[in-house]
Amino acid sequence: MEKEPVRCTWPGEDALMQQYHDEEWGVPLHDDKKLFEFMILDAFQAGLSWKTILHKRENFRKAFANFDVAKVAKFTDEKIEELVLDAGIIRHRQKIVTAVNNARLFIDVQKEFGSFDKYIWQFTGHKTIDGKRTSTSQIPAKTAESDAMSKDLQKRGFKFTGSTICYAFMQAAGMVNDHLVTCYRHGQK
Repeated sequence: MEKEPVRCTWPGEDALMQQYHDEEWGVPLHDDKKLFEFMILDAFQAGLSWKTILHKRENFRKAFANFDVAKVAKFTDEKIEELVLDAGIIRHRQKIVTAVNNARLFIDVQKEFGSFDKYIWQFTGHKTIDGKRTSTSQIPAKTAESDAMSKDLQKRGFKFTGSTICYAFMQAAGMVNDHLVTCYRHGQK
């Protein structure tokens, strides 16, 4: 029988959380489509657990045009009303409206910087910050970098981009490595 790898404690025993931890969380991400997906999902997570969002991820993909930013940016009021009634996602009107608004702003950033990737990674100097955490209690809710990202995004009109949400995004997108040093994923890219 194969021994389970030593991983961070937050995925617990949930298979989907473990897969996300093992394959996605903390991997440096430079694909605009995936960055947009994480931006939407992290905004919907506000006030909820990541486990809740992750278990609805496939439904979010269907509801949000497979995270095609150009399609989401064109969502109409009728489409927003349809999503408010979609039991497969988080039916929070403000978060749905925000996703559409943020899609439009995301495209503006792409036009200004050439890609959202070039814009967003500037907040960590275009490199991954290694937290070198030895316990979960050392992982902050926000940092100076997430504060700067939040401030700039909000100045551009983005919503649900407070510093704590930005830090969660940074962790997911591999802008920071908060895998515990005891986790088998810590030294991997």
